[in-house]
Amino acid sequence: MDWTEKYRPSTLSEVRGNNKARDALKEWADTWESHHEAVVLHGTPGVGKTSAAHALANDMGWPTIELNASDSRTKDVIEQVAGEAAKSGTLTAGGAGRRLVVMDEADNIHGNADRGGARAIASLVKEANQPMILIANEYYEMSNSLRNNCQDIEFSAVQKRSIVPVLRDICRKEGVEYTDAVIEDIAEQNSGDLRGAIKDLQATAEGRDRIEADDYVSGERDTSEGIFEYLDVVLKEGTAEEALKASYDVDETPDDLINWIEDNMPKDYEGAELATAYEFLSNADRWLGRVRATQNYSFWRYAGDNMTAGVAAARDGKKGGWTRYGPPSYWSKLGRSKGTRKTRDYVAQQIAAVDGVSMRTARREIMPFLATMTHHCTNRELTVAMAATYDMEAEHVAFVTGSGKDTNKVQSIVEDAERLQEEAAVEHSGGAFAGGSASGAEASEGDTADEDGDEDSQATLGGAADDGEEAETADEEEVPDSDAAEEDDQQSGLSDFM
Repeated sequence: MDWTEKYRPSTLSEVRGNNKARDALKEWADTWESHHEAVVLHGTPGVGKTSAAHALANDMGWPTIELNASDSRTKDVIEQVAGEAAKSGTLTAGGAGRRLVVMDEADNIHGNADRGGARAIASLVKEANQPMILIANEYYEMSNSLRNNCQDIEFSAVQKRSIVPVLRDICRKEGVEYTDAVIEDIAEQNSGDLRGAIKDLQATAEGRDRIEADDYVSGERDTSEGIFEYLDVVLKEGTAEEALKASYDVDETPDDLINWIEDNMPKDYEGAELATAYEFLSNADRWLGRVRATQNYSFWRYAGDNMTAGVAAARDGKKGGWTRYGPPSYWSKLGRSKGTRKTRDYVAQQIAAVDGVSMRTARREIMPFLATMTHHCTNRELTVAMAATYDMEAEHVAFVTGSGKDTNKVQSIVEDAERLQEEAAVEHSGGAFAGGSASGAEASEGDTADEDGDEDSQATLGGAADDGEEAETADEEEVPDSDAAEEDDQQSGLSDFM
């Protein structure tokens, strides 16, 4: 039996690594009668979203109706299977006559491919008289209508320290002896993915009464698993429709997927078919540009249509043989080693903490801008301010800028950033490096300095303000409405660099 199912949490108290999300979900359920809103649980695969939904149902005594991506999710099916249960107010089964509707992979509903399914779900969450949970890996791949009509709870990656005790407990229950080294190794290699760690533990313990570090041979989990098989579909074998549908199961955003296709396409395509395929990629890139410009993620579907169905349709028949596909050259700087990912995650964590955004937003939306603005440290003042703001060391500055960490240029930038931090601390600048309005942080001592008109206290990421009164006026400007505030948050305090 699959251990991920055998040891799935039966109550919310058994959910590990997401205490804040777990408590928010319980509060949503306890107060559902007062708001009648659906909720979206979102986060990377393997962090316990679906397990938490079913654990909640057990706690509340709510029978569940589940509809996942493997089912047909047309308008008719959704209304027949989930609609009647969600709209019915006369069900008597479960606590207080409630029944929980759980829709997994809610981010995998893509327009016409589901023949009205997306619209049916949007209507359903507005009219439901029963609690409803949507589960998604990519929150912003869901339609605006769904996001605007649901509460949302983000599940973060399950850290190693939370995975280790779970693995030990499973070993004890299975009667498998273990060394600390093998448990630590499995947890390390699967950091962020509890489900993956349990699967690796089961594979390692298969046929053994005792496991040691040498028994764990699966090594580092390939985070791009499935992408190579998908490239075969889109570039060699699949029809336009097959390429589009297969893309729904690839764990890559359109921004990353277009790079995979672009770099590997010339290995299989040539001549007229290559030129036509590039036209489709160009169209996809335009749609992605509109997403970045407007923050309207519904445009992703049009980009996806062009880069998948379009590229497949450009192919002149099926192609055979084996092709050595590789990761996009765009990622050559980022690398795929564990050490590089740790550097990336540190930078993302610092950005997320300072700017008040998720690590996913930091990695995918803010870091590319920082990399462009500070490329090879050409804007030295901006690079120093970035290093000071996000408490970066040489390896972090080198990672973002693309410069060598041992170069004199990077070392001097780090030294100047440390001095900038010390000066800010001495001057009690009141948030000079707190990421501005995006972080939501409020100054205390700095506010007092502002009232006294102390120009030195107006230091920003770009340096001291030229005019104390002007800076003071800017602090007092009101955000016109909540949408504008949300837009500012999406900009993540980058205006502070100017």
